[in-house]
Amino acid sequence: MSFSPEWLALREPADHASVNAKIRDALRAHFVDAKSIRVVDLGCGAGSNLRGMWSALGPQQQWTLVDYDAKLLAAAKSRLTAFGNGKPVANDALRLSMPRGCAIDVTFKQADLSTGSFEGVIDGADLITAAALFDLISARVINQLVQAIVKNRQTFFTVLTYDGIASWLPGHPTDNAMREAFNSHQRGDKGFGQALGPAATEALAEAFQAHGYRVVRGKSPWVLDRSFLQLRRELDQGFAGAVRETGQVPETDIDSWLAARLSSDDAVTVIGHEDLLAVPA
Repeated sequence: MSFSPEWLALREPADHASVNAKIRDALRAHFVDAKSIRVVDLGCGAGSNLRGMWSALGPQQQWTLVDYDAKLLAAAKSRLTAFGNGKPVANDALRLSMPRGCAIDVTFKQADLSTGSFEGVIDGADLITAAALFDLISARVINQLVQAIVKNRQTFFTVLTYDGIASWLPGHPTDNAMREAFNSHQRGDKGFGQALGPAATEALAEAFQAHGYRVVRGKSPWVLDRSFLQLRRELDQGFAGAVRETGQVPETDIDSWLAARLSSDDAVTVIGHEDLLAVPA
């Protein structure tokens, strides 16, 4: 599956505000002595993860942004050009000039990650990263990715993996049924086989720990209040749409729930996520 550049732009401020500071600091500490770092960003979308992460890494960075959707790769290139005063360099790459003398070289790669083959995708990188990706992916693809990372003794960092927690203020009698149905929907096939949904972070942790990696985890929930009004409204509508597809909640109950959510600008939606850092021992 893919997402529109407009949706990704709308969620980006909430994503960046929600990343767990302790896990991010652990990443920074791990690479504190690295003057140069090579990063592969899987399922990069429009480049939000780079924009949120670059300041935690060293002065010389080489990023490869990987996505299946050519339109998103084009959007990433455009937005990063504006973000970092990007200048074109050889092979359709960009060079970003960031504060504190940081230089970032960015290349773009179209690849189908659903095959589970990461040869030629993550090779040569020091750090493999992704944002809001792994709850959409099957156990098979996650295990194949972990095996490839472990083989190369690479570090892994992912943020904003959905953890199955969703709550709303004010409450509604249908909240629990809506959450359960949405979590069931999250376990459907999103193009990578049957998705792990809320179980993805635990699966990642267990797979890395089985290979002797040190794993650090931390919560990174979206708290969507009035300051994220448009995102909150669109998310609530999307949540209701996903629940409708399951057939697990009566349409009248979904309609009542959504009407209550949209009736107030002061309503709050909380969507749970978890971040994870895995480091070779």
